[in-house]
Amino acid sequence: MQSKIQNPKSKIGVVYLVGAGPGDPGLITVKGLQALQQADVVIYDHLVSERLLDHCKPAAKIIYAGKERHRHTKTQAEIERLLIRFAKSGKTIVRLKGGDPVLFGRGGEEALALAKAHLPFDIIPGVTSAIAVPAYAGIPVTHRAMASSVALVTGHEDASKSEASLNWAQLATATDTLVLLMGVATLRETAERLIRHGRAKTTPCAVIEWGTLPWQRTVTGTLATIVRRCVAADMRPPAVIVVGEVVRLRRRLSWFERKPLFGQRVVVTRPADRVDQLANLLEALGAEVIALPAIALAPVASNGLFRRALQDLETFDWVFFTSPEGIRWFRRLLAGERQDLRILRGRHIAAIGPKTAASIEQQGIHVDFQPKTFSQEGLLEGLKRRRLAGRRALILSAKGARDVLEQGLKAYGVDVRKVPLYQTVIPPRLVERVKRVFEEPTGWVTVTSASCADHLVAALTAAGLKRLIGRIRWASIGPVTSLAVRRLGGRVAVEARRATIEGLVDALVKGGKRRGISRASVAPASAI
Repeated sequence: MQSKIQNPKSKIGVVYLVGAGPGDPGLITVKGLQALQQADVVIYDHLVSERLLDHCKPAAKIIYAGKERHRHTKTQAEIERLLIRFAKSGKTIVRLKGGDPVLFGRGGEEALALAKAHLPFDIIPGVTSAIAVPAYAGIPVTHRAMASSVALVTGHEDASKSEASLNWAQLATATDTLVLLMGVATLRETAERLIRHGRAKTTPCAVIEWGTLPWQRTVTGTLATIVRRCVAADMRPPAVIVVGEVVRLRRRLSWFERKPLFGQRVVVTRPADRVDQLANLLEALGAEVIALPAIALAPVASNGLFRRALQDLETFDWVFFTSPEGIRWFRRLLAGERQDLRILRGRHIAAIGPKTAASIEQQGIHVDFQPKTFSQEGLLEGLKRRRLAGRRALILSAKGARDVLEQGLKAYGVDVRKVPLYQTVIPPRLVERVKRVFEEPTGWVTVTSASCADHLVAALTAAGLKRLIGRIRWASIGPVTSLAVRRLGGRVAVEARRATIEGLVDALVKGGKRRGISRASVAPASAI
């Protein structure tokens, strides 16, 4: 990529015309993502996934310039003026466009405007919906035995043209596969033109709405039947139309719409920096993930407890970590005392579960004990046969964490000291975000700790949505969290058998099958 400043003495910036891909945020290119991460200004379009904006710098200026059929937030001329103004002020700008920026995306016009203004720009191609959307519907646009040629056609020509530039007499039979973008509103005319100019009425067709996203819908038929079927299914833009024999392959190659969580809406309430682990697993199974962090982590007020624990650390036989976050906060607090993890040498280390153990071992520290059941009760059960009487233990946990482990160890004759390393707090604007998320029906709400449940229920109540608490399908990571949900008036629909993120995902998959929860509705289509 170009450097931000082309001339060290110049204040001219650079514009990146970036293709965001067809909808699935994972389909942006590596180079496009790199540009997004360094941008000072991002101007994005209607069909761009807002998940991509999470990769922007916190200080980046984000401008929505979406155009819907009857609603343009900015004219094309206004967008071009913005690009020129920000580039002249020395900014790095990303113009984030759906699909590929120069395939029916007006990226060429924006590049010409920048060239005319003598401003530097890069074009970073994107994955076009013309190829990706049919692929997500199980339709390869070419196939060695069926189709050796493909034409990409706009179904929505510039209304200001004096006459149409599409030669339907040639297009109808020129290639094996036709892919039309932005063509739902003119589908009837398109089908009639293709038939009139020699394409057989029995030619297979598919219309794919919101392709590559968890609410994707696909209708198949023939040139003679596709309009009627789309009307019956109420198909609307954005959609991609495929005409050709390759559509027959969908019966065998449909894969995305068969994923176990396809079309299900799942709310993830983990802390913002921990959302991706669960979200990535759910999205890989076809779910629509709504990130709604219900807890944030913050330091505890300094009260000398941690410093005194460090001074006495050599007197402790055991050190217990009760969450994956514990070791990270421990390191952070150690650094403030000009110490490091070598201070744990000679102590027995216990972790509440595999994720906590993995976090500790990533730091090069061996974990001596991990229970079979991942809870404070599991730790006590696993340790009860050990000779612990007269030993000393240090528990490093969150402020306000349950005292089951502390009391249980004391009952075993252990001298226990508990030191909070961090605390869970309610994220800013949670109530506002809750109102927005719960405007639409939610399939599942996942909770991975009692704090998640406490904070979300408090936000629902403050938002005037207390009535939803008992209606939500809560998906809990384990018994302790489930108890908190029930205490708050919620109904636990599924609970992980193993208190891990993977266990929670398994529970969601099984729960969806058991309850017969439907995927996003796929319009019916009889044999082609």
